[in-house]
Amino acid sequence: MLRVLLVEDNRTFRETFKHSLREHFPSLIIEEATTGEEALQMVNETPLRLIFMDIHLPGVNGLKLTQRIKKDFPDITIAALTGYDLPEYRQAAFQSGADRFFVKESLPWGEIGALVKSLTQSD
Repeated sequence: MLRVLLVEDNRTFRETFKHSLREHFPSLIIEEATTGEEALQMVNETPLRLIFMDIHLPGVNGLKLTQRIKKDFPDITIAALTGYDLPEYRQAAFQSGADRFFVKESLPWGEIGALVKSLTQSD
């Protein structure tokens, strides 16, 4: 069973994305965090395989959080989420250690599905 963490401070987007994930992948276990601190606590206490990480978070931003998590848990796949489809955001996400980059307004469910399937098969 694949355990996923959704790190997102925008409640509306978080609920919508979680609902869509459940529709597409009913077997996922989806955890949630609204701040970097909550996310770090979840990562340290719960075995996770995939994190959907908002870049803009209160407190520690998603890029710094990605760096910290990847340093201690390099096998966790992190997909950066942002509302801005800008090359500098994409570059910063990958430089921080993100494995994937998705723009919130145009989520590619085919790519997300392939990512989830690849992680499910590797468990």
